[in-house]
Amino acid sequence: MKCEWVKDNIVFYIYDELPDDSRYELEQHLTRCATCTFELKAARKVHTALSALPVQEPSPNLVAASRMRLQEALETAEQGKWWHRLVFDPAAWLHQVRFSPALAAVIFIVGFAGGIGATYQIVRANGGAAGVASAPSVRPAEASIAGIRSISQEPGSNQVSIKYDTVSTEEAQGSLNDQRIQQLLLFAARSNYNSGVRLDSVDVLTQDSNDSRVREALIYALRYDSNPGVRLKALDGLSGFVKNDVRVRDAVLEALMNDANPGVREDALHLIEPVRADSSVRSVLEKLAANDKNEYIRSQSRNILAEMPEFD
Repeated sequence: MKCEWVKDNIVFYIYDELPDDSRYELEQHLTRCATCTFELKAARKVHTALSALPVQEPSPNLVAASRMRLQEALETAEQGKWWHRLVFDPAAWLHQVRFSPALAAVIFIVGFAGGIGATYQIVRANGGAAGVASAPSVRPAEASIAGIRSISQEPGSNQVSIKYDTVSTEEAQGSLNDQRIQQLLLFAARSNYNSGVRLDSVDVLTQDSNDSRVREALIYALRYDSNPGVRLKALDGLSGFVKNDVRVRDAVLEALMNDANPGVREDALHLIEPVRADSSVRSVLEKLAANDKNEYIRSQSRNILAEMPEFD
């Protein structure tokens, strides 16, 4: 066993993440190597210092935003490198599995999920079930949803059809008042990797923006969604609550100040006109009127301020 490998895996050793055989080999190496023993002591000091610090729980919005950024990064990541290593360097791959409990766990989970999928297909084939499940009796748990494939609404009604992926693609149908439908719509608005599906979801959710959970999802979409069309649709859904909901007002002001899309900023500016007398709104308008880079935003802010009465 080389010192380089020991130094790379000391952290796993401290956190009890090494398999038994690797742990034994590392401990045997430490009895013979003073340099690696010193490295272990230093790493343990850092671990002790970090353990003394309070653990900060991330907010739900931060977790959801991080997941969305990860999904978008995966969409644009180069493909094929992992499979290249698997096919052309099996010895290195097996060595990595041997010394990586996390990777081994992932392989186990994937295999387990594949077994469930195969069993599901056999049972469905033997039972003669249809390929699409209409309004399943068991509400899908958010943790089991892999993604939302599509959302469609029957014209002139509040009936919504949502196809979503678990082990296989399933479909749920019901009215906007159906708790299952609401759950899937909220999941799609926050987490789906397909911007078109997020747009459809937010579009449907705007019809029920009186619900506090829906409003939270629209605020989240306005703040964090990477697609300007989704942010514009979220603004439309929040438009009726700028006056009476401070959270909505703050989110709209934030979009007005910081959004990268001029169209989103202009819509946000129009939404705050009815509450221009609010001190926070007035403060933002004064900043925009003084030095905003967008000429339209700057001139409109000045016009709104000019129509307001002066305060001593």
